[in-house]
Amino acid sequence: MVAYRQLEDRLAGALRLGRRPVAVAFCQTPPPGVPKFSGVTPSGCSFWRIAAEGRTFYTVPADHLNCPIGSYTHNVPLPEHRAAELQQALGLMTEVGYIKMEDIPGVFRLPSAPATIVYAPLADAPVDPDIVLFAGRPASVMLLEEAAMRAGVAAQLPMLGRPTCMAIPAALAQGTVASAGCIGNRTYTGLGDDEMYVAVPGRDLERIAGEVETIAAANKKMAEYHRERRELFTW
Repeated sequence: MVAYRQLEDRLAGALRLGRRPVAVAFCQTPPPGVPKFSGVTPSGCSFWRIAAEGRTFYTVPADHLNCPIGSYTHNVPLPEHRAAELQQALGLMTEVGYIKMEDIPGVFRLPSAPATIVYAPLADAPVDPDIVLFAGRPASVMLLEEAAMRAGVAAQLPMLGRPTCMAIPAALAQGTVASAGCIGNRTYTGLGDDEMYVAVPGRDLERIAGEVETIAAANKKMAEYHRERRELFTW
């Protein structure tokens, strides 16, 4: 398996990350030795925060039912007695002007419900991740996006907005994507006002990591170039 601890160290240093990258893997069965999540969370993205804080665990579909929007993006059907919750949530969102119903078909979804989802800090990934989630300031996200472009694996998509959790199926389908985050995610994860996300397919992680240091060094050189020009043309 890939040396994910070394990858996390390299990426965290080059990108000046304040939060640990989170590895997300979709598995048919729980990996040996990985504990099941115990407890209740208000959303699927809450698991991102827990993993970034250092915990490794797996979830099953029932753990994702408290957020009808996250259940929708992860293709986890709500049980019959709770099926109305999705429409209730969408009704509130449309009523307050947060979304329009015609936005819904454009929301990315997993193609099928996952049997097991494993979450871990990247360095501690017990299996190869399908997606790695990075949270950081725009300058860090810029470097990661530019590295993905240099590696030829950036998605041809605009920056994603609400809901943040659709970044996972979007990245799986189309490549590395950036997400501005949404108010639900920011509330549940504590993402700062000055932070945003990048979702990287696990299959592309090594290629992107191989370009990050080149991009970071190039940006330092370009910063010098632009500072000199600023001084030259500032009176």
